This record gives sequence, structure tokens and C-alpha cells, in this order.
Amino acid sequence: MSEMLQATDVVSSDAYLLEQTEVAVRAAGSVLRERFGGVVRYETREELMRALAANDDAALDILRPRLTGLRPDAGWVEDELDGGALPPGEWWVVDPAEGNVNHLHALPDWAVTATLVRENQPVLTVVHLPLTGETYTALTGAGAHLEGRPLRVSPTTDLGLGIVATSQARPDEDETVVRRVGSSITAMLSGALVVRTSVPATLHLANVAAGRIDAFWQYAGARADLLPGALLVTEAGGRITDTQGRPWTPQSESFLATAPALHTQAVTTLSH
Repeated sequence: MSEMLQATDVVSSDAYLLEQTEVAVRAAGSVLRERFGGVVRYETREELMRALAANDDAALDILRPRLTGLRPDAGWVEDELDGGALPPGEWWVVDPAEGNVNHLHALPDWAVTATLVRENQPVLTVVHLPLTGETYTALTGAGAHLEGRPLRVSPTTDLGLGIVATSQARPDEDETVVRRVGSSITAMLSGALVVRTSVPATLHLANVAAGRIDAFWQYAGARADLLPGALLVTEAGGRITDTQGRPWTPQSESFLATAPALHTQAVTTLSH
């Protein structure tokens, strides 16, 4: 009985954390929305990096103190492009401006995300789209939601009738990854109805969780790109593996999220 009560207390505590994380993420989103407008011009990589950092810093000024206050002992992932396993314990994996380059180019596809990871498993996540006001949330064992409405992945059973998507994990990928991406898009153009290619990954994965698109895959990737969407899709009833159908971890070299009925078809298509 005491173990059951402790488990209930943990879930209740995590639900409260999710609520407060959403408050923090929405506040950071408001700051970035105020900064959104015309195209930010840059002529060098250094100018680009300064512009990206300015957005990140504006959001982090809100997120870091608030999230640290919620879990003072949790670690903080400094670089949203980092991948691989985390050390033991709790960690905040935050992307203060997911799709930051889109923000700079006055494109609407960007978000603010925060995910609490416990022993290398995402426990809760918030993905907020400031321009639309949409907020996606997920809590392990409690489902995925959009503005409080439960999410469910697509019921599509035929990849040939499906909309699928992929994303570029980061700039300056090595040639091997670039070739894999190109080959996979070619394969999916033959296997699926429509292929979407754009950044960032998180927004594609939110659409998989919402049943708007049927599958998403990516080669390489960072924790901040994939962990929020992985939890959203899993809690919405989807399936997460690598592109060969093996269990996915942050150390994996590829990532695949699908509606359950499409998983085998997607793996087969990408393996070609």
C-alpha cells in the first residue's frame, strides 16, 4: 500500500511540475513573440550565431530561473544540439527557440520547448507555439494533450495514403548523413502519398501526435529535437524506434515515429 501511495504522490508531483513548466514556457514564448517580425539580415556565420543567441538568451532569462526553481537539483543541458545519454538523475532539456532560424527569417514554424528527463527517460514535456497560442503537453502515463484536448495518432493503415515528414537535424552534417537523408527522401517519395521536409523536428512530431501526419523520420539528431516529440507521440499511442525498427535511445543514429499500423511499412521503405 505504501508503494502505491508513493507512486501516486510522484504522479501528482509531476502533474504539478507540468502545470508550472507550461506557465514558464508560455512566458518565454511571449518574449520571443515580441521579438518576431521582419527578416533578420546577416552576412556571416558569426552574425547569424549572434542573432540566434540573442533569441535564445531572451527566452532563457525566463526559463532558467523558473525551471531551476521547480527542480533545484536537476541538471541543465546547455547545448540544444547535444545528443547521447545523460548522466543519472533529473535533467532539464530545453530548446528556448526551437526552429530559431525560422524565427529570424520571419517564418512561423518555431516554438519553445522544455522537457524534464529522469534517468534518461522523458517524464513531462511542454511545446508552445507562440504565434498560434497552441500548447502541446505530455506526462508519462497520463497521455498527450493540445490545449487540454487528448491527442491520438493517425489511424492510417496504408503508407501510400499517408503524409510523412523529415527534418535536417543540424547544419553542417557529414556527407554520410547527408546522403542517407537524400536517399530516404527518394524512397519515401515512392512509398508515401506526400513527403514534407522542413525544420524543426518537434513541430512534425507534434503533428504526428495530433494525427495530422502519419510518420516522421530523421537521421542524427539532438535530445532537444527529439525527446519532446518522442514523449508526445508515445503518449498519443504512436510508436518510436530507429529507422531499422530497433528501440530508440538518444544514442541512436536515426529516429522514426509512426502511427502503429504504418511502422512496418515505414521501416521497410527506409531500409531500401
